[in-house]
Amino acid sequence: MHLAELLFVSSLSVATFALDNGVMRVPPMGWLAWERYRCDIDCDHDPKNCISENLFMEMADRLSEDGWRELGYVYVNIDDCWSSMKRDDNGRLQADPKRFPGGIHKLARYMHDRGLKLGIYGDMGTHTCGGYPGTTLDKIELDAQTFADWEVDMFKFDGCYSNATEQEQGYPLMSKALNATGRPIGYSCSWPAYQGGLPPKVNYTQLGEICNLWRNYGDIQDSWDSVLNIINWFFENQDVLVSAAGPGKWNDPDMLIAGNFGLSMEQSRSQMAIWAIMAAPLFMSNDLCTINSGARSILQNKIAIGINQDPMGIQGRRILKEKSGIDVYWRPLSKNASALVFFSRRNDMPYRYQTSLSKLNYTTGSYQIYDAFTEKTMTLKDSTSFVVSVNPTGVVMWYVSAPAKRNIRQFYRGGRLQGSLFDDDENAISPVFL
Repeated sequence: MHLAELLFVSSLSVATFALDNGVMRVPPMGWLAWERYRCDIDCDHDPKNCISENLFMEMADRLSEDGWRELGYVYVNIDDCWSSMKRDDNGRLQADPKRFPGGIHKLARYMHDRGLKLGIYGDMGTHTCGGYPGTTLDKIELDAQTFADWEVDMFKFDGCYSNATEQEQGYPLMSKALNATGRPIGYSCSWPAYQGGLPPKVNYTQLGEICNLWRNYGDIQDSWDSVLNIINWFFENQDVLVSAAGPGKWNDPDMLIAGNFGLSMEQSRSQMAIWAIMAAPLFMSNDLCTINSGARSILQNKIAIGINQDPMGIQGRRILKEKSGIDVYWRPLSKNASALVFFSRRNDMPYRYQTSLSKLNYTTGSYQIYDAFTEKTMTLKDSTSFVVSVNPTGVVMWYVSAPAKRNIRQFYRGGRLQGSLFDDDENAISPVFL
């Protein structure tokens, strides 16, 4: 199947109905507490790293002051263990008064004042996974309105301590209740992760109608084995998952963990690149106060982010899995462009992988190539053989422009006409990256 045919087939997947709340038309980006901070509530002994309003305010400051917000990282998401162990006298959830003395509404205002958004967590069982009060079926409308009153922008609904019947009722009910508040609230559903992630137990058509994103698989851990397990599951089941995703409805393989302890720089680049190919939500879970420059540059890579945020919203797929240990991933992008990732599963040494664009189903033409991590450019004809050297557990990531029939020498940025990125080249890099 040629590139044009693949693009047509893939585009059919985004034509289905999605949750009509107007948010998350591209994959959401931001910061999420869970993987790095879990349920650490011991603020007496570790005040800087416990689940408290101070932690979320500090991460908000970093997002707004260190260049993250401008790249799209705007959500600051609270996960489990934020609430009091008891509801208030009116039956409403309430934040732990010691760790969140200002309350969630004040925290939301803090985010909004900095051009950011606040996400919060709940669970449809009797208790959250961490043992805090859950949102059972009879509390759904009340809790949805509470979150809207607090000016929350995103809600993650977990499924601990609930059964399949309750989930079948509760996830659609919460979607309806959130929409009924009149406040646009992005809705993250953990439903498929509790039902094995695949049909027939999981109805992805229904999920796309009630949720903006959903967790399909288990929690990520701070290790390469965990990242690799997630990659394997998602691409082994890509024929089901690719068609489920599109603007306003995203598969969520879980958090980005670059800047923590478990991944090398090569592996951090691999996670970033493959998450971009998957059109996955980009929620970092790390310490933005101490993140090293290498991890920062990976997570702030404009080409990888631009590929992830492509407005066409088509999830990419693995097109080759070679015996040599090299995988090739491809994603169609706007303006007939595309992204390619060459990923090495090897652990021994860099591998020189030889191929051509025509062998990767590209049609006849001359293509402008931009390497996301080396920032080098080149022009390749479809028939030209080339070699990429891929480090062990690493990637090479390319933005591939469409074959140009005319020179595109100008583009718009910030509402004004600007000069060309490549004054002498046939093809220009999409403005989304600039």
